Amino acid sequence: MQRLSTLCFTAALATLAAPAFAQTNDSDFRQCLNGLRPTAQANGVNETTYRAHTDTLQPMMSVIGNLDAQPEFKTPIWDYLTVLVDPQRVDEGAQRLQANTELLQRVQQRYGVDPATVVAVWGVESNYGQGFGKTPIVQSLATLSCFGRRQAYFRTEFYSALRLLQAGHFPPERLQGSWAGAFGHTQFMPSTYERLAVDFDGDGRADLIDSIPDALASTANFLQRAGWRNDLPWGFEVKLPEGMSVLGEGRRTKRPGTEWAARGVTRIDGTPVPPELSLGLLTPAGAKGPAFLVTRNFDAIYSYNAAESYGLAIAHLADRLRGGGPFVTPWPTDDLGLTRAERRELQTLLLARGHDIGEVDGLLGEKTRTAVRAEQTRLGWEANGRAGQKLLKALRGG
Repeated sequence: MQRLSTLCFTAALATLAAPAFAQTNDSDFRQCLNGLRPTAQANGVNETTYRAHTDTLQPMMSVIGNLDAQPEFKTPIWDYLTVLVDPQRVDEGAQRLQANTELLQRVQQRYGVDPATVVAVWGVESNYGQGFGKTPIVQSLATLSCFGRRQAYFRTEFYSALRLLQAGHFPPERLQGSWAGAFGHTQFMPSTYERLAVDFDGDGRADLIDSIPDALASTANFLQRAGWRNDLPWGFEVKLPEGMSVLGEGRRTKRPGTEWAARGVTRIDGTPVPPELSLGLLTPAGAKGPAFLVTRNFDAIYSYNAAESYGLAIAHLADRLRGGGPFVTPWPTDDLGLTRAERRELQTLLLARGHDIGEVDGLLGEKTRTAVRAEQTRLGWEANGRAGQKLLKALRGG
């Protein structure tokens, strides 16, 4: 699934970029929509549907700035994972596993994807259904179809969203989600819904918004179709021998486990690398940070949202839900990121210092980042707006 952002993390981290096209005349948008009508009809959207959902549509130019502010590519990996695999998400995931045991067992029997992996996707994508996104999908996709980068991709999703409405899958007011068009418990893009959504609760429609069974089964169906094998791990953390070059290695460059063992690579606990596996080396922070050997199952997760940091978040959260611990090798930084609880604490401290940051919600929006920059300036630090452990400790000390 081609995706541009992970919803709950974008909400937690992304700074709202100033829309580069804020002054675009609405007539440009109207001209674009008129020009797209014939192609929409050629893609199965009838004239009545197209007019009903576009005649009074206004551009949503705020989404354009998000195209260049994707957290999977802009945020240090240690900040990204600290938010997405924090104690709160692990604890809530364990509760969801227990509450949906029978359902998840049936999903695994049908699609061959284990419960922890399915629930990890659910947790990362919508915080277990607690944050679907409130952006009207047709409006955002229409805007992205007319302005900014990747218009051809967004037009495909725009036409697909219109077909969903035309077919009566969802009422217009329910089709809301992320700025990039994903929706529901596990944030499917409209075209992915058309291809892979399943009716698992047997009510006659695939509903990823109001049906947890449909959403979790659809996610498992996606992963199965992407090549998931139930007899494989996603991968595991490894220890690299001193001085080993990682140049040219990556998840795509799969090598036999025997070859990695011959080069001196071991699992992080010192046990041998399984010789029968085909594995690629992932070093998201370079050779000095945590390193992982990954299988084709990691590639299946990666295909859900094409970013290695995203894939690692899903894989690591799944491991934590199985009872695993944090990565053993530390990240190569002296200023780790903040969990969501720590972000809320930071915001409380900023409020106490007189900063207008809005609601204490753990979401580091522009008001919070402005306050962070002010405190960094006061402390004589670089005013980059990033909130880490050092700043939290400084504010704790007054």
